[in-house]
This record gives sequence, structure tokens and C-alpha cells, in this order.
Amino acid sequence: MNRSTPYQPLILRILHGISGILAVGAIISGFLIYNTFDKRFGSIPIPKINPIQDIHGTLALFFLILLPFFAVYSFHAGKKRLLQPDSMQKLTQIGKPIWWVSLQRLANTKMLIAAVLAVVSGRMMQEEWLPTGEFDHIWYSLHLIAWLIIICCLAIHVLMSAKVGGVPLLLSIISWKLRPEDSPGNWYSRLRSWLSNFSDHIQEEINQFMGGGLLLKIIEVIVLLGIIAAFILPVFFSSEK
Repeated sequence: MNRSTPYQPLILRILHGISGILAVGAIISGFLIYNTFDKRFGSIPIPKINPIQDIHGTLALFFLILLPFFAVYSFHAGKKRLLQPDSMQKLTQIGKPIWWVSLQRLANTKMLIAAVLAVVSGRMMQEEWLPTGEFDHIWYSLHLIAWLIIICCLAIHVLMSAKVGGVPLLLSIISWKLRPEDSPGNWYSRLRSWLSNFSDHIQEEINQFMGGGLLLKIIEVIVLLGIIAAFILPVFFSSEK
């Protein structure tokens, strides 16, 4: 395999592909729910899908289950694709290649935050609200805001990927080609190696948290706590939703 060709790790392709499909499905089904019940900001005359809330809820649940794994991978193995200590400074270099890259990193980071807002607010909503016209709940408003942010960030993510890497980069995320060191057969030995140096990895994470990557680490904590909240909050507030 040509080393100059863009290559994405297999784990990233799996997590990115599945989460992408679930996210797009949730975005589309979310719009269909809005188009069926809300319509305050306009609507499209398309046939009603009766079980659309169940479809949306199922897609969102699977997305929530996958989100912790995708988030941890993004903040660690994929951290170069997220906000960097100098990203905001480089965003002032409009039109230069680093500006496009920095914009994509910012969009990727915002998309993770918006995804957490979407799953938390979605989990706190009650299925009866929209069919009965109860559109003034704060959780529904937050869910709509998260939906819009995800759409914008997803569009920037795809457009910037095309701008930075062109078609080869876009195709690399769905490619079936594997490098020998990325074979699933090597995952177990790599995991054992990582666990054997666990204390070193923890120390490295502490150093990064206390160093230049402080902002990204704070965002990581917020995202992971948000994911945990999405799982446990409905248990404690189910009677108040």
C-alpha cells in the first residue's frame, strides 16, 4: 500500500462509519419529527411516518451507546483532529492551508460537544410532549439547538476534509485496505502492551492535562461527564421529564 496515500486506522473507520450513519439517521429522523409536530419555522409537505419517534429514539440510543468509545478515541488517538493549543491563533490566518485545518478541528470539537448536548437533552425529553404541542420545554429547545449545531459542524467537517485532503482523504475513511500493523490480529498484543505501560500513560495524560493541551482536556472532561449524565439523569428525573 502506498504510504503517501491517506490512511485512516481501522478502529477510526469503524467508529467513524457507524457513528456517522447513526448521526445522519438521527438528524434526518429528527427533522421528520419536527416536520410532523412542530413546524413553527416552516415545514415540507411530505407524508407522515407514524413510528418516526420510535425510529429516532432507537437511532439515538445506539448512537449514545457508541459515543463513549468514539469520544475516548477522538480525545486520545485522534486528538490531532481536534482543537489544538494554537488553533484559535491560526484561525486568524484566513485563506491559508492551516486555516482550513484549524477550522475543521474546531468543527470536530464542537460536534462532540453538540452530540453530548443532543443525547442529554434527548434523554430528558418525554415522548408525549410533541404530539400534544408542548414545544416550550427547555430540553426540547436545547435538543433543537444541538441538532442545528451538529448539522453545521458536520457540513464543515465534510467540506474541510474535501478541501484539505480532496477525494483521496474522503475515500480513505471507507477504504477496506489495511496496513499489516493495523490488522485486528494485532489488537490484543497492542492492548497488552498499553496495559503493561499503564502508569506511564496515566503520567503522560496528567502532563498533557497540566500542559498546553489543558483546554482540550477540559472539553474531554465535559464531554465524558455529559455522556455519563445522559445515561443516569433519566433514571433520577424520569418522573419530572
